[in-house]
Amino acid sequence: MRSENTSATTPDWITTPITADLLRGALDLERTEHGVLPHRLPAWVRAQYADGQLAMAESQPSGVRLAFRTRATAVELDTLPTKRVYTGAPPRPDGVYELLVDGVLAGRSSVRDGNTLTVDMTTGSAELRPGPVGTVRFTDLPESAGAGKNVEIWLPHNETTELVALRTDAPVEPAADPGRRVWLHHGSSISHGSDAAGPTSIWPALAASLGGVELINLGLGGSALLDPFTARTLRDTPADLISVKIGINVVNADAMRMRAFTPAVHGFLDTIREGHPDTPLLVVSPILCPIHEDTPGPSAPDLAHMSEGRLKFAAMGDPAETAAGKLTLRVIRDELARIVAQRSKEDPNLHHLDGLRLYGEADFAELPLPDELHPDAATHRRIGERFAAQVFTAEGAFAAQEA
Repeated sequence: MRSENTSATTPDWITTPITADLLRGALDLERTEHGVLPHRLPAWVRAQYADGQLAMAESQPSGVRLAFRTRATAVELDTLPTKRVYTGAPPRPDGVYELLVDGVLAGRSSVRDGNTLTVDMTTGSAELRPGPVGTVRFTDLPESAGAGKNVEIWLPHNETTELVALRTDAPVEPAADPGRRVWLHHGSSISHGSDAAGPTSIWPALAASLGGVELINLGLGGSALLDPFTARTLRDTPADLISVKIGINVVNADAMRMRAFTPAVHGFLDTIREGHPDTPLLVVSPILCPIHEDTPGPSAPDLAHMSEGRLKFAAMGDPAETAAGKLTLRVIRDELARIVAQRSKEDPNLHHLDGLRLYGEADFAELPLPDELHPDAATHRRIGERFAAQVFTAEGAFAAQEA
């Protein structure tokens, strides 16, 4: 199957309005000057806290996909992505669009055009330069008879993406409800998919595919900070399974001390339980990150490596400050395990997973974190496979219940 990022002359295109019933994984759809913009947090959250990092993360459609049924053999999607450029760092590759036909990966492509957001990580400043709409095109989809085939277009997990137009050479209708359990997951940039190879290979998407569930991914880069509005969003979103991965952002943002952390975790879980009193709820502690195992945050770009054109992070805290309540990953793992053990005595559907079982010291020796914080594509696959093997199997927290 061929995929292109330039339009070709194809007769009898049918344009289908992009509406919420064609999208999965988004919690809100904003109408824009160009089309529609999927969001992973509702409008009331965006109005309540207009933080630049959070706005960028939640508008990047990690786990969001167009899902429809059609007999089409060619598909065009006009989009306006926003690409990030970090001053002094190597250029980032264009975001990837992945086409699935009846659940099987059938094409990958990118859009070169779009807006450019230039971020200076040393000053925190950002400048947006508008750019043109681009087109991603998939051709030679297999012929189909009858009601057609199920088609999904997974949007780039790391590029804010306005959807402008969907064109096909046969009619489109929303895909039927697949009847699978819905897994709602929240975490940091690691769950968001930083440095993964594509949108279906971020670790939550891999785990969801292996577990046979429908993913709603609230992995929010830099923004897994036990925010009350995130807890309320989880509370209000229908789901059959919920997981929250807590720790790395609390440390690398130097967001709180132990005195605030423990009540914040309890409050976060209390809020989720208001809307999901009996839903299986899994608390996942941080994977290994050597720079923050015993050294508190904040973390910051390593300027020595930036001058060499490489992006790496360093821990800026003092290990001695843990005695005064500053948090490290080792401290957080112990406290999360204690909290879940305490609460699970009255909440049998609350579970805990030590993040070191997903990625630990032996894994770091084999697959180190390239920038000292984020896993690469191979590590995303390992984490996704291990999560599925430990959580979705018969003895796991998300084991399928017999009817």
